[in-house]
Amino acid sequence: MPRYEFRCRSCATTFEVDRPMAASSEPADCPQGHGDTVKLLSTVALGGRAGGGAPRPAMAPAGGGGCCGGGCCGGRG
Repeated sequence: MPRYEFRCRSCATTFEVDRPMAASSEPADCPQGHGDTVKLLSTVALGGRAGGGAPRPAMAPAGGGGCCGGGCCGGRG
């Protein structure tokens, strides 16, 4: 079930509420009993990589140098 973050405008408390996505836009009451709350925009950061190292661009040539790895674009020297 998704978790939504809210902040109370009265006491500046930040709190989370678990609710279905269909109810995501419904207001939430502050745990201190205040009703003047605002839904915060939360971001999710995912890090790491299974193989380690920096990812390569999807279309990067494997051999490097030119559009085909340097073999047929005048890179034969």
